[in-house]
Amino acid sequence: MEKSRRREKLAVSLLFGLLLPCCLAQTTPSNTATRTPTRTPTPSPSPQTERLRVRLSGYPRKHNEGRVELFYKGEWGTICDDDFAIANANVLCRQLGFVEATGWTHSAKYGKGQGKIWLDNVQCNGGERSIDSCKSRGWGNSDCTHDEDAGVVCKDERIPGFVESNVIDAQVDEKHIEEVRLRPVVTTARKKLPITEGVVEVKYKDGWAQICDLRWTIKNTHVVCGMLGFPHERKVNKNFYKRLKKRAAEKVSRPKVNVSAGGRQTPKAKANSKTKQSSPGKRLYLERQKNHFHIHSVACVGTEIHLAACPLEFSKPNATSSCEGGMPAVVSCMPGPLFIQNGLKKKPKISNNVRLKGGAKLGEGRVEVLKGNEWGTVCDDRWSLQSASVVCRELGFGSAKEALTGARMGQGMGPIYMNEVKCVGQERSIWNCPFKNITSEDCQHVEDAAVRCNVPYMGVEHSIRIVGGRTTYEGRVEVQVGSKWGTVCSAGWTTKEAMVVCRQLGLGYSMHAITETWYWDSSNVTEMIMSGVKCTGNEMSLSQCQHHKTFSCQKAAAKFAAGVICSDTASDLVLNAPLVQQTVYIEDRPLHMLYCAAEEDCLSKTAAQANWPYGHRRLLRFSSQIHNIGRADFKPKAGRHSWVWHACHGHYHSMDIFTHYDLLSGNGTKVAEGHKASFCLEDTDCQEGVSKRYECANFGNQGITVGCWDLYRHDIDCQWIDITDVKPGNYILQIVINPNYEVAESDFTNNCMKCNCKYDGHRIWLHNCHIGDAFSEEAERRFEKYPGQLNNQIPSINQQ
Repeated sequence: MEKSRRREKLAVSLLFGLLLPCCLAQTTPSNTATRTPTRTPTPSPSPQTERLRVRLSGYPRKHNEGRVELFYKGEWGTICDDDFAIANANVLCRQLGFVEATGWTHSAKYGKGQGKIWLDNVQCNGGERSIDSCKSRGWGNSDCTHDEDAGVVCKDERIPGFVESNVIDAQVDEKHIEEVRLRPVVTTARKKLPITEGVVEVKYKDGWAQICDLRWTIKNTHVVCGMLGFPHERKVNKNFYKRLKKRAAEKVSRPKVNVSAGGRQTPKAKANSKTKQSSPGKRLYLERQKNHFHIHSVACVGTEIHLAACPLEFSKPNATSSCEGGMPAVVSCMPGPLFIQNGLKKKPKISNNVRLKGGAKLGEGRVEVLKGNEWGTVCDDRWSLQSASVVCRELGFGSAKEALTGARMGQGMGPIYMNEVKCVGQERSIWNCPFKNITSEDCQHVEDAAVRCNVPYMGVEHSIRIVGGRTTYEGRVEVQVGSKWGTVCSAGWTTKEAMVVCRQLGLGYSMHAITETWYWDSSNVTEMIMSGVKCTGNEMSLSQCQHHKTFSCQKAAAKFAAGVICSDTASDLVLNAPLVQQTVYIEDRPLHMLYCAAEEDCLSKTAAQANWPYGHRRLLRFSSQIHNIGRADFKPKAGRHSWVWHACHGHYHSMDIFTHYDLLSGNGTKVAEGHKASFCLEDTDCQEGVSKRYECANFGNQGITVGCWDLYRHDIDCQWIDITDVKPGNYILQIVINPNYEVAESDFTNNCMKCNCKYDGHRIWLHNCHIGDAFSEEAERRFEKYPGQLNNQIPSINQQ
C-alpha cells in the first residue's frame, strides 16, 4: 500500500514551474509527475512518453561529474554499479549534453543517494539515445543498496545547441507539498498584485488546506516568502487576525435573524447573511471549523529553498481538532523594488555589485559580480541552491528555483572572480559567502554559474496574446484595454517593443519585430486599439511602455498590425575592449587611396570639400574583435537575396550599419564619427571545440557562431574614425555594435565600449576601456515628441 501511495504522489520539482493563473492567490510553481505507458515484456525498459530526465548529484563534484540520478514515475532514483561500463557512461553523458564520457565511478564515490534504485545490471552498446533503451533488469528491480550507486565523469565539452541539463534543483522530503499560495483575507488586498499577505495554503488532494500557526516562526515565513518570489518577510499583526476571528466567532454564536410576520427570513436578512459569510473574520472562523489543517506544525531553520524541505508534522486524518487554540498561519512578505506597490513608505534596496545576464525571463541569468570597475563571473564548482538563493534575494527576487551550471545562460567574458562559493543561505550578499579566488587553470567560462529565481506572480500574461502565426512563438500582437481586445499599430515598432511582448508572454527573446502581418491568418483580426508604443526593452509588460493616450495610426489596416517572432535563445555580441586599446594608432592617409571609403560614407563631411586626389585625411585606426557569447548564432536580418553589392570594394553588405565609431566630448557631444557596414560577418576564429559555420568567401553565409568571434583588423577600409577636424584635447572613444538593434540579442547593454582618450594633435592614448551604456542620440530620437498624448512611463526594470 505504501509503495502504491508513493507512486500516486506528485514529485516536488522546481525545474519547470507553472504559476496557477488565479487572481485571488499568490502561488508557487507546480509540476506534474512524469508518467510512463504500460510496457510489454522486453529485455530493455520501455521509453517514457516524455524524455527521461537525468541529473548529476552528490559531493564533491563539478558540473560534469557526479552520482547519476534518473526521474521516473515522479521520483528521483539512482543506478546500481553492477555491470556498469564506459558505454553506459557515454549514453548518460550525451543525455546530459556532453559529447562523451571520460570515466565512471562505483561504490557511491559521490555519496549515497536516497529513494529508489531505478536500474541495475545496465548494459549499453554505447550508441543508444537514452539509458532507458539499454538492457537492464527493468525499472525498480534491483538487489543493490545505495553503497553501490554509480557515477559518471563527462568530458567538459558541450554538444552544440544542447540546453536541457546542468540543473541543480531542490531535493525534498517524500511527503511532498506540491504548491503553496497566499490567500488574502482583507478584501482590498485581493485586487492588487502581487499578493504579499494572506493565509498560507498548500495544495492538498483536489483543493487547498491550511497550516496550523502553533509554533509558527519567522523562519517559516522567510521560506514561504522566498518560494513566492519575495526576498524578505514582514511581521504580521496577529492581533488583527485574532480580533477578526473572535468577532466572527461571537457573531456566529449569537446570530441575528430578521423574520417576517409569517416566521420566514426576510430578503434583507438573507442579504445580510451573505455579507457576513464573506467577511474576513467569518472566513477565518469557518475555515477553522471545517478543519482543513493539512499540516500541524512546521520547523524551518530559514535556509531551506522549499517548505517541503523543512521538518513537517502532518495532521492526523481522524483528529477531532488538529489546531487546538490556534488559527491558520498568516504571513506577510516584502516585495523587491521591481514589484513594489505604490505608497509603500520604505522601499528595499537591491545590490549594485551583483547582476544577472543572458536570461530570457525576469529573474534568471548568468551570475556576474563587480570587483573594482570590472564585472566578472562565478565558477560553478560546488554551486548550490543556497548560494543561488543568496544571489536571488539580494537582487530583489525570492529563493532560487534552480542553480544552473555549465554556462547554461551563456558564457561571460573577462575575469572569473569566484570559485567554490559556499553560502549557508542566510547571507545578505554572495560577497559575504566563503569562496576561493581562482586562477585560469581552475575554471573557464564554460563553467559560468547561473540561476533561475522565484518571482512574484504578476498576471501580466493575461492582458496580451499573439494570434494568426504558424506556431505558438509567432503571431500578430493583441492587447487588452479594459474589456476590449485589439491589435497594435506597427508604426515605430522595433525589436525593443517586440522584446517586451515576448518577455510578457514568457516566450523568451524577440527574434524579429514584424511590421506587416498580411501573410498570417487574418480571419479573426480585431480592431487596432493601441498606437505610438515606445519601450526601453526592459519593461515587464507593454502597458508599461509609452504609448498614445488617444489612438492615432496612419496605417490602421489589418496588414499593418504589429507582430513578433519569439525564441528561447538569442545571440549576444560583446567587443574585446583590451584589443582596441592595444591596437589604436593614427594614420595620415592620402586622399587618392580613399575613393572607395568616400563612396561608402566612411569619411567626415568636410572630406567632400577637400582638393581630391591631393592631401590626406587623419584617421584614428584600431582593431575590433566581436565575440558572440550568447546561446544562438548572430545572423543578419536580411536574407542574402537582399544583400547590397558594393563594386568598389567588391563585396556584399548584409547589414547597412553593423557598428558605430564615435569620438565624444566629455558631455557626450559627438565631435567625430565613423561607421562600419557588415561587409563580411564571419567566424574569424572560435573557442576550442567550436567549429566555424560562417565564411564570406564565394557568397557564403554570413554570421557569428556561438563561441566564435569576427575580427575587423585595423588596416582594412572604414575601420577608423576620421579625426581630421578634431582639435587636441580629452575625449571619449565610443564603439557601439548593432546600434540600431536590427538583430535581436539577449543583452543590448554590453554592446557599447567606451575609452577615455587623450589627443595631443599628433599622438593618441586610450585608457580605462570598458563595456557600458552608450550616449545614444538614437535613443533620444526614439523618445522625442510625436503626435498624440503620451502616458507616463513606469520605471524600467533594468538591473544594471
